[in-house]
Amino acid sequence: MQVNIPLKKVIDNSYDITIDTIPEVHFDTKVAIVTNPKVAGLHLSYLLSKITAKELYIITVPDGEEYKNQKSIDTILESLFNHRFNRKSMLIAFGGGVIGDMTGYASSIYQRGIDFIQIPTTLLSQVDASVGGKTGMNNSYGKNLIGAFHQPRAVYIDPYFLTTLPSREFGAGVAEIVKMAVTFNKDFFEFLESADLSNPAILQDAIKQAVQTKANVVALDEKEHGIRAALNYGHTFGHVIENETSYKKYLHGEAVAIGMVMANSTSVKMDLMSADEANRVKLLLQKYNLPVSYEIESTEGFYEAFYLDKKSSDTKITFILPFGIGDVRITDECEKEIILDVLGEF
Repeated sequence: MQVNIPLKKVIDNSYDITIDTIPEVHFDTKVAIVTNPKVAGLHLSYLLSKITAKELYIITVPDGEEYKNQKSIDTILESLFNHRFNRKSMLIAFGGGVIGDMTGYASSIYQRGIDFIQIPTTLLSQVDASVGGKTGMNNSYGKNLIGAFHQPRAVYIDPYFLTTLPSREFGAGVAEIVKMAVTFNKDFFEFLESADLSNPAILQDAIKQAVQTKANVVALDEKEHGIRAALNYGHTFGHVIENETSYKKYLHGEAVAIGMVMANSTSVKMDLMSADEANRVKLLLQKYNLPVSYEIESTEGFYEAFYLDKKSSDTKITFILPFGIGDVRITDECEKEIILDVLGEF
């Protein structure tokens, strides 16, 4: 005997990404802005001049990747319960990728899901983390291993926030821009090679191209069952680096930059990419003072950590490897000897 539940419905999760000055917006519901002390000190007054709500609350969590954990999630949830938020209430993620991931995750599980909006304040979060609905937190086993796909209702990318961005944070964002270009857009990569991203107009154009590239991929594969996994180029290696250094030595984009260099070296050894192309990527990363080297203590230990990657299975590790510049391959057929050889270079 069987009972069928017909749930084959199309749910429209579409939303707009506005790359411009934040418009004045009023919400006829309870709203909580989730942020950290640094962002609040720099920009909260600006945001409050743009946003009003029926009831508006501020939730502050500590700043840093090491605080992207259950304790911070509990801080957010407890505040929502204390202020009696309901399913019509809304969260606003106001900060970088850490704030965006945690706010999105908290909104996905509070009363089984409420809406949230992304207002990213770092270049990395503007071009990557705020777009696509990936939310989550870290634990002792690795980065973003607990989370959910939960799309925001809107994303507001205001270049104003980048005026106070430290140079290291800027470079970390550039790494994610380069990632998008190497994997999906050769013309964009060539544009970046000659572009001066310190020019606000050129930077805004680069942000738009990066966001459009990611939006196109997410539209094809929202929950990463296929091609969207290619956006993890550099991350398979980078996440291990972050975990080994307890998220304290490198910014996320910096670890991804090193990871891209490692992935490129793998592609060169597998004849997927020329040494010249790999060097062009390396030079572009160095142009923005991004790290391109790392000292591995144990190649075997580093290799075993790959099995905790969300794309991998119990017996095979999935790698994202550039196929030249502007194309990409997702493969679990990399021989262990090749990967250990690459790791041995670091």
